[in-house]
Amino acid sequence: MSLKSRLMLALLGLPMLLLTLMASLSLYHENSLRQSAMQARINDAVDLLAPQLGEALAMNDAAALQKAANQLMDSPSIRALRLQRGNQSVLEFGRLRGEALAVSPSGERRLMQHYRQWVVVVPLAQTQDAWLILDVDASLLLLANYSDLARAALILLVCGLLLFLVAFSLSRRITQPLDDMSHLLDQLSLGRQPPHMPVDKPAELAELAARINALADHMAEAREDLNHQIESATRELQESMETIEVQNIELDISHRQAVEANRVKSEFLANMSHEIRTPLNGIVGFCRLLGRSPLDQRQQEWLDQVQRACNNLLSLVNDVLDFSKLEAGRLVLEHVPVDIQTLVDEVLGLQAPLAHQKDLQLLSLVYDDVPPQLTGDPLRIRQVLTNLVNNAIKFTDHGEVIVRVMVEESHNDCVTLRLSVSDTGIGLTDIQQRRLSQAFRQATPSHSRQFGGTGLGLTISRQLVEQMGGSIGVDSTPEQGSTFHFTISLTGNPHLERMPELELHDCRFHVEEPHGPSRRALVHLATQWQATVVDEADHASVCLEAISARDLTGKRLAHLRQRLATRSCPTLLMLNAGLPDQASLALPPHIEILAKPISRKVLAQAVERQLSGLLGTDHHPALLLPQTDKPLPPPLAIEGGEPEVSLLIVDDSEPNRLLLKELIEGPSRRLTLASSGEEAIALAQQQDFDMVLMDIRMKGIDGVEATQALRRISDSWRERPIIAVTAHVLESQRRELLQKGIDDVLIKPLDPAHLDELLQIWLGISLHTGKPASPTSQPQPTTPSPGKGDDLPIVDLQLGTRVAGGREALAKQLIASLAASLDATQQDIDAAIEQDDEEALLDAIHGLNGACRYCGVPRLALLVETIETRLRSRGMQDTMAMLPDLTAAMQQLQQWQQQHGSETEAPEANASTSTPPHSL
Repeated sequence: MSLKSRLMLALLGLPMLLLTLMASLSLYHENSLRQSAMQARINDAVDLLAPQLGEALAMNDAAALQKAANQLMDSPSIRALRLQRGNQSVLEFGRLRGEALAVSPSGERRLMQHYRQWVVVVPLAQTQDAWLILDVDASLLLLANYSDLARAALILLVCGLLLFLVAFSLSRRITQPLDDMSHLLDQLSLGRQPPHMPVDKPAELAELAARINALADHMAEAREDLNHQIESATRELQESMETIEVQNIELDISHRQAVEANRVKSEFLANMSHEIRTPLNGIVGFCRLLGRSPLDQRQQEWLDQVQRACNNLLSLVNDVLDFSKLEAGRLVLEHVPVDIQTLVDEVLGLQAPLAHQKDLQLLSLVYDDVPPQLTGDPLRIRQVLTNLVNNAIKFTDHGEVIVRVMVEESHNDCVTLRLSVSDTGIGLTDIQQRRLSQAFRQATPSHSRQFGGTGLGLTISRQLVEQMGGSIGVDSTPEQGSTFHFTISLTGNPHLERMPELELHDCRFHVEEPHGPSRRALVHLATQWQATVVDEADHASVCLEAISARDLTGKRLAHLRQRLATRSCPTLLMLNAGLPDQASLALPPHIEILAKPISRKVLAQAVERQLSGLLGTDHHPALLLPQTDKPLPPPLAIEGGEPEVSLLIVDDSEPNRLLLKELIEGPSRRLTLASSGEEAIALAQQQDFDMVLMDIRMKGIDGVEATQALRRISDSWRERPIIAVTAHVLESQRRELLQKGIDDVLIKPLDPAHLDELLQIWLGISLHTGKPASPTSQPQPTTPSPGKGDDLPIVDLQLGTRVAGGREALAKQLIASLAASLDATQQDIDAAIEQDDEEALLDAIHGLNGACRYCGVPRLALLVETIETRLRSRGMQDTMAMLPDLTAAMQQLQQWQQQHGSETEAPEANASTSTPPHSL
C-alpha cells in the first residue's frame, strides 16, 4: 500500500468511523426514548380505563363497556381491542392482526413488541377469567426512526466529503515532494542530469532534497570521469585488437601447419608399424635362441640385459604406435568371439613372474553371471587389462593385486562388463589422478625414473575403452592402494551360463590358503564343482595347500617333506613363485606343484589327474589318540660331538615342564623353564635361546601373545624357531598358529619320535645323542579301539611309560599328579555348568585333556578328547549328555589311584599343588 493511500486512510477513515459510532449511539438513544414514551401513554390509558371495563363487565353494563372502549380507541396508536371472558369474545373494536390473534390468557399484564405491532394483554381485576387485548400500531415509531437515520446519513455524507477534501489536500502536500524526489532518482539511474530540487519545504524534506542534489552532482562528476576513461580504453583496445588480429592470423597459419605435420607424423608411424616392430621382434627372438646355448655367468648377465632392453624398447614402440594410430583414426576394432575368463587368466599368467619377484598375491575373480562367450576385440581388451595389471604390480611392493569382472548391465544381446584391478600399492592423491589422463605424464615425475614407462599406457587405455563404448576411472587412497575400473560393451547372450569344468559329487576338498580372497575363491570353485570342503586334511580326497618359495629351501623343505609324507590324500601345492624342478625336491609321489595364479582350467586338469585313481577310495580319519608302534630312531652320529644348544620351555603346568625337561635333557643342552608368558618374555630379553617350546593356552599372556612379543625383541628373534605344544588343535587352528608367528606344532601327548624329528629339523640334534638307554624296556603298546570308551583300560602303564620317554617312574608320578587334580577339575566343570559359561567349561575340559595326554589313561583321554571336540564344534548343549560318563571315568581313575597309591605315589608337594596343564 502506498504512502498516499495510507495517509488517506488515516485522515478519512478514522474520523468517519468515529462519527458513524456516535450517530449509531444517538439513534439508539432516540429510539429508546420514543419507545418508553409510547409505552407510558399506553400504560396510562390502560390504568385509567381498565377498572371501568372490569366494573361494567361485572354488572353487565353494555353502555359503560361501550363508553370505556371508545375512550381507549380514541388513542392514536391503538388500532383494535378485544374484551374476552374465557374463550368467548365479549366486546371487540377493530380487527386484531397477526400476533394478537395467537395471544393466550395470562394472569399478569404483558407487552409484546414486534416490528410493526405491539400487543398488550391486561387482565381485568373485577372479573375472573376476563382480560383486555390491545393491538397497538408501531408504524409511527418506525417512521420516526427512519427519519432520524436519514438525517444521520446525510450528516455523515457531508462530513465525509469535507474530510475527503481535507485528507486529499494534506496527503498531496506530503507525497508530492516525495514523488518529485523519486522521479529525480529515476533520472539519475538512467544516466541523465536532472535539475536541482527546490529546498523550500519542511525541515525533513528540505534536508533530504539537499542530499539528493549533492548525490546528483557527485554522479555527474563520476560519469564524466568514466567517459574519459572509456574513451582512453577504447583507443587502447582498438590498437590491441589490431595487433591481436595480426597474431591470430599468424597463429592460425602455424596451427594448420602443426596439425598437418602431426597428421603426417601419425600416419607415417601408423604405416611404419610393421617395419619398426619386425627388427625388434627379431632381436628379441635371437636373444632367446642365444640364451639356449652354453654361456658363462657373465655372458648370461649381458644377454639378460640386452633382452630386457629390447623388451622395454618394444613396449615403448608399441605404445607410441598405438597412440599414433589412435590420433590418426587408423585403429579399427575387431568383432570376434572372446572368453573373458580365459583372457584374464592369460593376462595374469604373463604378469605372474613380476608378481612372484615381489611375492604379491595375484588373483582373478570372474563372477558367475559373466557369459562365457561374447563378441568383441580380445586384443584391445587384453592390452587395456595388461596395462592396468602391470601398473598395479609395478607400484605395489607387498600385498595383493586382484582382477574382478562382473556384469554392469545387460539388455537384449548387449552386455556391459565392468573390469577392475585393485592393488595395495602406494595409492594416488587427487592431483595425481587428474594427471594420469595426460599423454606422456605419470602421477609424479619421479615415477618415470623409479618404475620406468612412458606415461602413454593409461592414455591409450582410456581411448581404447572409449572406442569400445565404455569409460575408465580410478578410486584411490594414498598409501592404501588403488582400484582402476573400466567398462566395455560387448555382444552376446547375457543368459548363457558357464558349464563347470568338473562334477565331483563324492569328493572332499581341504584348502590351506592364508590369503583370504584366494581361499574364498577356491572354496567357491569347489562348491561349483559340487565338492565338499572340509577343515581337516585327514578327511579330504584332495588337499590344496599354498606355499611360498621359502618353504622349498633348507629346514622348511625338510619339514614340508615330513608333513606331506604323513598325508594319505593327494596334495596340490600352490606355489607363489615360478615352478621349480620337482624331482630335485624329493617330495612324495602324490604331490603336484602348481604356480600361482592358477587358472580354472589348469586347476581342473590337476584335480582330475590326482583324482583319476582315488574317486572310489574310502579315506578314514585318524584316531583321536595318536599311537605309534615303531621304535624310536637310532641316535645320530654327529661328528665332533653334539653342538651346544639352549632351549626355553614355557608351560604353566609343572608336570608338562617336567616331562619336556626329562625328554630333552642332555649333556650339551641348556634348558630353561618358564611358568608363564610374562616370565618367558623377561628371560628372552636377558639371554638368547636356540628354540622355544611354547604352550598356547596359559593364564595371563597366552602362547600366541608371548610369541608375538618375542618376535619383536630383536631381528634374531624373528628367525628363532618357536614350536607350539598343544593338546587339541584342528587344521584351521594350526593354520592360524602358523600365520601368527608359530613355526611348527607339537601335539600332546608328546610323541618322542615326532619331538626328535622337530629337533633334527630345526636344531640338527637328536633326543638320544649322548643319552644312555632307558632302564625300562619299550614294550609294544596295545592300540586301543576307537570305538566304545569302556573297552579301554583305566590306566595303561605301558602307554604312560612310552609317553614319558621310557621312564616308568615318571609315568607313575604323572598319573598320581593327574588323579590329585581331578577334584579341582570337577569343581571347575560344575561351576561352569551352573553359570552356563561355555568358555569356562572349555577351559576346564581343555586343561584336563592336556593333562591326560601326558599320562597313560586311555579311557579318560578318549572321553575328554571327544568332549572337547564336540564342545568346540557343536556347543555346550550337545555336550551335556557326555559329562556323566566323564565324571564316572574320573572317579574310576581316582579309585585306581587309591588302590595302587603305594606304587604310584607322587611326592607330597606335587600331589598337593599339581594342576592339569593348559594348552590350546
